[in-house]
Amino acid sequence: MGPPLDTVPEQADGRLVLAVDLGTSGCKCALVSLDGTVHAWAFHAVPLHVQGALAEQAPQDWWAAFLHSAGEALGAETSLRQRVVAVCCSTQTEGTVCVDRQGQPLGRALTWLDSRGAAAMARRVRGRGPRIEGYAPLKLWRWLRLTGGAPSLSGRDSAGHMAYIRDEEPERYERTYKFLNVLDYLNLRLSGRFCATQDSAVTSWVTDNRNPHQVRYDAGLIRLLGIDAAKLPEIVHSTDVLGPLLPDVVQALGLNPGTLVVAGAVDTSAVAVGAAVADFETHLYLGTSSWLGAHVPFMKTDVRHKIAAVPSAVDGRYLAMALQSTAGANLSFLRDRILYHPDELASDEEHPAVYEVLNRIAARVPPGARGLIYTPWLLGERTPVDDPRLRAGLLNMSLEHTREDIFRAFLEGVALNTRWMLEPFARLLGRNAGTVTAVGGGAQSDVWCQIMADVTGQPIRQLENPIQTNAIGAAFIAGVGMGALSFADLGPLRRTRTIYEPSSALRRLYGDQFETFKEVRTRLAPLYHRINAPQGAAA
Repeated sequence: MGPPLDTVPEQADGRLVLAVDLGTSGCKCALVSLDGTVHAWAFHAVPLHVQGALAEQAPQDWWAAFLHSAGEALGAETSLRQRVVAVCCSTQTEGTVCVDRQGQPLGRALTWLDSRGAAAMARRVRGRGPRIEGYAPLKLWRWLRLTGGAPSLSGRDSAGHMAYIRDEEPERYERTYKFLNVLDYLNLRLSGRFCATQDSAVTSWVTDNRNPHQVRYDAGLIRLLGIDAAKLPEIVHSTDVLGPLLPDVVQALGLNPGTLVVAGAVDTSAVAVGAAVADFETHLYLGTSSWLGAHVPFMKTDVRHKIAAVPSAVDGRYLAMALQSTAGANLSFLRDRILYHPDELASDEEHPAVYEVLNRIAARVPPGARGLIYTPWLLGERTPVDDPRLRAGLLNMSLEHTREDIFRAFLEGVALNTRWMLEPFARLLGRNAGTVTAVGGGAQSDVWCQIMADVTGQPIRQLENPIQTNAIGAAFIAGVGMGALSFADLGPLRRTRTIYEPSSALRRLYGDQFETFKEVRTRLAPLYHRINAPQGAAA
């Protein structure tokens, strides 16, 4: 359970939202006031099953983690439970759950890291003639015109997952009543409704998104994907009230029978609501993965750099997004696979304060990590290049380097990749990104926020509770859905801890390092493509 956060004076409006934040690492539940104050929270981990291109999680594990963390956050104090008026979820996206008519999952869910659909999508996007970035021109034009984006060639999105199941697991496909995203599955368990939100449906790439007030399925795109339209859930708005909480959940958590379920949003949309809801105001999420986002009044796509503005949780607005596959995952990899891997060298199994120690160590290493360069592509990359075969690496290591330099290089490597994303992202916005609001677990680090400012050249705004931004965003969405708030009310509710200004003295150092970083990708990509090619590809 998290530390007690009830020290803020209670507001006149005592209503609370049970905000659910289900990420890849686990489920966090928080009790949040309508002004964004977090009163209590708890977290429960969820295992991830990875083998080659397979990356799955069990929906039953999601639900068990929700019940565990929700029960712990609610605690034994009846007064807190009685103040909860709504449940609203924010979840990882691009996960795919196959459920039967009773809502039971058919096997484990494919997560956003699962790339088994790459071959299936390649068959669907290509044509007989020339291609643009791997797509048949007419097909790409149709996707861009209607959706504002296109299916990922990596096969890691919902479209790739559904195509894979359709082609490679026909028995599961036939038994599937509905394909649900992660958010959709939780909402089913909470409310009993088979539905998708406008933002959770986006990466199926079968919706007409030209009217941000009313996203709808397009029959032609569904035929292009080769999926039975009846297997897709109805589309609702993020602020729609789905109904009362189901009786079994009411009983399990001890909540009021009239507790509402508000549809909520995928994590990218919920973070945007909690971090920076005004048009063009940019935020950076630093979690297991990372992304840049900003609400915009238009639908727009940069095909070459894989950036798109797609429907958001804010009615009438699109969310421009640039995604990085692994950010904080690099630090957990360093912790779990290098520093404290459970083998003969391990001296202790638990190191809960390891990130605090890493921050202290990295702070005393000179900027530039004494010439050490780290590329953070543990699972390939998505923006500004969609290349699942890229890999992480440390370059320019010598006998003079220590593991302290490696710690700093890891933080700088993610920052360099963020700068790489930021260039095309700013072009899509049509303006400088300005002050970037940093949120997510990684944004708790003062050292990393300063590194981000120095490497990108942008001021970085650190919020008071950056790790709670998903939950706060979900609570705000619930407040709008209940009619207690409007999106225009949210700006003043954002609480800033610090703004980190970029150092002009480091501009040249990090400018040179950034050029080297990009050159490393250019030179090593052909090698990575060869050594990471699927078996049999050369033949």
